[in-house]
Order: sequence, then C-alpha cells, then structure tokens
Amino acid sequence: MPTYEIDVPEGIEIREEKRSIIVKGKKGELSKEFKNPFIKVKVDGKKIVLSSETERKKVKAIMGTWRAILKNMFKGVSREWRGELKMVYSHFPVKIKTDNNRLVIENFLGERNPRSVPIPEGLKAEVKENVITVTGLDRERVGQLCGRIEQITKVRGYDKRVFQDGCYITKKPHVEETGNE
Repeated sequence: MPTYEIDVPEGIEIREEKRSIIVKGKKGELSKEFKNPFIKVKVDGKKIVLSSETERKKVKAIMGTWRAILKNMFKGVSREWRGELKMVYSHFPVKIKTDNNRLVIENFLGERNPRSVPIPEGLKAEVKENVITVTGLDRERVGQLCGRIEQITKVRGYDKRVFQDGCYITKKPHVEETGNE
C-alpha cells in the first residue's frame, strides 16, 4: 500500500472539507478538490496523508502529482508565484495595457483591432515597458494565463523567420527565493 506523508510548513493552516483541501497562509487562501476513488486524502494534525489500497502504477503517479500540487499550494500562499513574458516587435510599435481585468495588446502587426485576454480573479498582471509580470497564489492559473497571453500573439500566415513579433514567456511560474526565509 503506497502512502505519502506531506509535512505542512510553519505559518500555514490546512483544513479538509469533503474532498477538498483548503490551505491558508499569509498571502491568502487556496482550495483544491482531490477526487479519485482509489486515493484517500486525510488531514492529520500538521500532516497531509495520501494513501491507497491498490498498487497500480497510475495510482502512484497520481499520488505523486497530488503531492507536488500540495507543495506548490504551500509555496503560493506563503510567497506567491510569478511568471514573466516579454513583448518582442520590430515592424510596428505595440502598446500593452491592463483595462478592466483584461490585458490589451494594441497595434500588434499593425492590426486595427486590439487583442485581449481576460485576467482571472485572484491573478494580477503588471506591465512595465515591454515586460508583463503575472502574479498569483495558484501556480497552474499563473502558468495558464502566461500561456494564453503567448498564444494570442502567435503570428499566423507570415514567414516566422521574418516576423518574429510576439509575446514570449521568459520565466515560467516561479517563487522568488530570498536569503532570509
């Protein structure tokens, strides 16, 4: 029977509601639903225990993924995740701004209609010159927003060797490590 025990770091509170684990830290609160008929998730004091009755490889793989997700949740509620993108353009000057929970990219490849992406609740996008910084508690959601921004600026119908314009991920979602923590 595979069993994983995950220690909860100091300063983080956890609680269990039905099949969800709620993690609360100094930056905020995250919840994630864990449902699989073969895996049991249990909060035991300052530990989370993942256990299963079966020895299947798939079940072990899912348990490893859940363990990584929980550790990412601990990091997110204590220090926040950051992703960075850089806007590259050579043909037309591009203007990037945030407006009413949307990231708007104007004059991309000289287009008249702006391209935009909604910024989900709980995430922040900041623009400084041609660098977009996305921050949030949930690593998955930060990565998905970075990917969507990169996707809407993908150049189609032009020679990629000539038109290298676009918004590219320069730093995947990461936690800034500081020496005093």
